[in-house]
Amino acid sequence: MFKYIIRRIFIFIPTLIVITLLGFVISINAPGDPVERMVVAAQSGGEVGTQTVNQIEQKKFWRKKLGLDLPVFYFSLTSLSRPDTLFKIFDRNERESLDRLIDKYGNWNEIQNYYNTVSDFYNYQITYKADSSDISKYGSNNVLEAINQFKFESLSLKSVYDDKIINAKFQKLSQLLNSHPFLSGFQASLTNAKEKYNLILSNSTTWKNYIPKLCFYKKNQYHRWIFGDGDWLTGNNSQFSKGIIRGDFGTSYVTKEPVSDVILSKIGWSMFFTLTSVFFAYIISIPLGVEAAAKRGSVFDRFTSIVLFFLYSMPSFWVATILLMTFANPDVLEFFPASGVKPAEGYPEAASLWQKITLSFPYLVLPTICYTYSSFAFLSRTMRVSMIEIVGQDFIRTARAKGLPESKVIWKHAFRNSLLPIITVFANIFPLAIAGSVILESIFTIPGMGSESIFAIQNQNYPMIIAILTITGFLTLVGYLISDILYAIVDPRISYSAK
Repeated sequence: MFKYIIRRIFIFIPTLIVITLLGFVISINAPGDPVERMVVAAQSGGEVGTQTVNQIEQKKFWRKKLGLDLPVFYFSLTSLSRPDTLFKIFDRNERESLDRLIDKYGNWNEIQNYYNTVSDFYNYQITYKADSSDISKYGSNNVLEAINQFKFESLSLKSVYDDKIINAKFQKLSQLLNSHPFLSGFQASLTNAKEKYNLILSNSTTWKNYIPKLCFYKKNQYHRWIFGDGDWLTGNNSQFSKGIIRGDFGTSYVTKEPVSDVILSKIGWSMFFTLTSVFFAYIISIPLGVEAAAKRGSVFDRFTSIVLFFLYSMPSFWVATILLMTFANPDVLEFFPASGVKPAEGYPEAASLWQKITLSFPYLVLPTICYTYSSFAFLSRTMRVSMIEIVGQDFIRTARAKGLPESKVIWKHAFRNSLLPIITVFANIFPLAIAGSVILESIFTIPGMGSESIFAIQNQNYPMIIAILTITGFLTLVGYLISDILYAIVDPRISYSAK
């Protein structure tokens, strides 16, 4: 058995690699720019140039913290026209614009010179201060408006790649220079940018796009995502990430907190309701299924089948709504609170564990009922069918022929052998603990993983979504391993020893 467990754990490794690779691919191809979402720009007050400087610094910081300043994978198959440092451009729109220009013209040296010139052109405008004489002559509002419009047009040059749009931007900038004499200091820089752009057009080398090139990167986003940005083996000297193998799933796009901290704060209640509902479902459904199989065709069998299928047919959200309207309604029966898992004011500071349980108990009754009831029919019918199959086998007929009491035949000889299908269902408990129940947690306002999952999807919080995907896959593997072990414990005929 021990050797089998070790083999299964080693088999987990390639499966986990595929799961993490799939999650990583989803994260890097998700729509939107995570850096833009993390940056909090000033909405009012201050000069536009000052705000932009702050944005640039914040973008650089978050790009480094999220690991986006690294190449994507250990290697990349690209073309001769593309540099192996394009990933260092921190702005996603500018990076995509450069990539399109490379596709069209293939001359990276000219494109790089043009991009650097436009960047210097814009950076000079950020630090530019209008002369007091110009302000008094043309008016502060007119001067500020013209400078801001000039900055906007210059900045947009870095993010466009279509020839018509680029020429239109240059034309608009020239019009602004001609219309506002106080902008004449930018004339030389604008002329230089136009010359660099014309060099791109005149020195096109599109043939380079058709020559493949293989690049290798020791440090990359995938390696950092798995092992962190410190020592890959020990995790020492990590600055922003310790890697998912150490439980670090990155930073939440919404709260900017570590995703692992958010999961730890939410998973407790999901695990509680999952394990509690499974416990009650099993201790009720298994005896019902065994008794129904032992009395097949009896009134008890037919009655329990009708009741259990009736419960199974009722949607959980409908039952939850009915329970709230009936037992948490001040106008009907206000036996239980309507939402939450504890009093709104929280637990008293000196409250003991028993006092906390007592305070939370009324909040947990209705959700536990909704979590549990729908499992009765499935588990009891699964147990019934398995028992009927076992009861019809030869060793059960032999036990009865020896004169053993019916209760001993059922519970000692048949029961243990009929548990295999129930154990298979048991394997799904572990992934449910992380996924939670989205509907019930939303209805009862339970701060668990279900509500956190739907919140992450609504807000496109991809690190949280990928973390849930990865952990769910890992727990699924653990669940199946535990099921295999329980198979051998329950049925001695099952052996994993190597022959």
